Amino acid sequence: MKTIFSGIQPSGIPTIGNYIGAMKQFIALQDDYDCYFCVVDEHAITVPQDRLKLRKQILDLAALYVAIGLDPNKAAIFIQSEVSAHAEAAWIVQCHTTIGELERMTQFKDKAQQQAKQGVTAGLLTYPPLMVADIILYDTDLVPVGEDQKQHLELTRDFVDRFNQRYAQKGQTLLTKPEVKIPEHGARIMSLQDPTKKMSKSDTNQKGFVSMADTPDAIRKKIKSAVTDSSGTIEYDVENKPGISNLLTIFSAMTGKSIAELAETYRDSGYGTFKADLAEAIIDVLEPIQTKQAALLASGELDAILDAGAEKATMKANRTLKRMQNAVGLGRKRS
Repeated sequence: MKTIFSGIQPSGIPTIGNYIGAMKQFIALQDDYDCYFCVVDEHAITVPQDRLKLRKQILDLAALYVAIGLDPNKAAIFIQSEVSAHAEAAWIVQCHTTIGELERMTQFKDKAQQQAKQGVTAGLLTYPPLMVADIILYDTDLVPVGEDQKQHLELTRDFVDRFNQRYAQKGQTLLTKPEVKIPEHGARIMSLQDPTKKMSKSDTNQKGFVSMADTPDAIRKKIKSAVTDSSGTIEYDVENKPGISNLLTIFSAMTGKSIAELAETYRDSGYGTFKADLAEAIIDVLEPIQTKQAALLASGELDAILDAGAEKATMKANRTLKRMQNAVGLGRKRS
């Protein structure tokens, strides 16, 4: 059985963009793959975090994984910092990655600009090797991500090629080279207020995104105020009608209906009717998720799920880490 790994930072409440672009994919894949889904809390501390808030967000995200439909009996759900192999493997990756490669990472450039006044940490520059380690530790075949993570996957694939070429014995494959899985539609959900920019949970304009924790009233207000255009025509045209095209993409992802079907259904409707129905479609998806998430957080079940997930992940990750350590000559070689 092939293996899937994916992780999300607990640096804030995920948006429906995170859900559509990555999390929603997880559910369909868990029956056919050996799955590892991680709360990547070590990535979160590349920028300043409030300690208590971060710990709450870690548990909230772990509960959300289960609430969206992940089955702990089919997938290992765990917290990154509770599997020490991630940090250990990241150092080996870092020592085989050039500064030039890291400085070219788009997300580093963006975050470095945002953090310029406070000072850019070394961790912000070197967190991509940690992401590479996250993936390779599980002999990952497939990584379901949004389009914005594609560059990190290319870095991972380049590292695997370089590492195998340098250290693998003849006929041996030390590390598995992963493939990226990006959804056909919804890989990049855009801001509700500026449809030329990606939807982001860090957007200072709260109207720009729908959070997975938003109330029904908040969702209705945000969708009602979403930027469209003056034509009043509901059709998919990203270049000329980016706002309504973005809303059609969201509507399709939330209902399973094709964009063409939705455009035909609302062909003679105004934006008001279309937006109102879209808001209700989002609410129909989010309300059951929010209810289950709250129930998990109020019970002891989540700790048991995370303990079991960390145990399974540790066993798998340590085997890969040992191969990497032996390959580069670290520690003692035991018979």
